[in-house]
Amino acid sequence: MKEINCLRCNKKMDFLIRERIQLGRTGLLLGDLPNLLAGALEADIYVCHECKRIELFYAEDDEPEETLPKRTCPECGYEHDFDYPKCPRCKFDYNR
Repeated sequence: MKEINCLRCNKKMDFLIRERIQLGRTGLLLGDLPNLLAGALEADIYVCHECKRIELFYAEDDEPEETLPKRTCPECGYEHDFDYPKCPRCKFDYNR
């Protein structure tokens, strides 16, 4: 994985995810067929936690491990994936 500094604030950016961005567009006569035939572009997405910007880079051949953003539970301090509505360890509810 690359070491990338943010172009705006010069802080270290963290790898977020590798995503396939769909190319092409839906046509009036052929529907989604041109969209499917155009393929997709693989891009590495990096985020700057300082200024909240993202940068897209053409994906390299080496496959980075896909990880979700993390958050730390305010109750027990356990770090887990950001998409959990409750802490897996102590069941702290983030939506309350």
